[in-house]
Amino acid sequence: MGLEVLAAILLAGLVLWLILDPLQRPEVANPSFVEPDDPDETPKGIALIALKEIDFDRATGKLSDEDHAVLKERYSREALAAMQAEDARRAPSSDHIIEQLVADRVAVLRGETTQGQRGLICPLCGPRPEADARFCSSCGLALFGGDSGCATCHAPIDPGSRFCGSCGSPVGG
Repeated sequence: MGLEVLAAILLAGLVLWLILDPLQRPEVANPSFVEPDDPDETPKGIALIALKEIDFDRATGKLSDEDHAVLKERYSREALAAMQAEDARRAPSSDHIIEQLVADRVAVLRGETTQGQRGLICPLCGPRPEADARFCSSCGLALFGGDSGCATCHAPIDPGSRFCGSCGSPVGG
C-alpha cells in the first residue's frame, strides 16, 4: 500500500510540474513579422477602388454623367500621384539591376562569358553559364567551347589528337 501511495504522489508531482513549468518560464519573444500592406489599403488601392465604385454607381444610375466626370478626374489624379510616389520610393538601382541581369542572360545565350570570351556549349542545351565545367549541369553531356572543340561538330578533342573522335575531321592547327 505504501508503494502505491508513493507512486501516486510521484505521478501527481509530475503532472503538477508539467502544468506549472510553462507558467514559470520567461516568455520567449516571438520574432517580429512584418505583414505587407493590403493593396486595397494603400493610397493607390483606395483611389483605384474609388474609380471602380464611381463607374459602378454611374452604370446603376446612382451618379450623373457630370458628377462622374468630376469624380473620375479627381480620383484619377490621386491614383496617378500615388503611383508616382510608389515609383519614387523604389530603389533607383532596381532598373539597373534588371538591365544587368538581362545583359548577363544574353551573354550566356550567345555563349560568351562575362569577360567577352566564348563560353562552354552543350550540344543539346546550348551555351552554359558554367565557366570550368566539363559536363552540362542540365543533361550531363560533355561540354565544348573555346579552342578545345572540333570546328565541324563542336565535340571535345583529346589533347594530342590529329582527328576528331566524333566526326573524324582533321584537327586544325
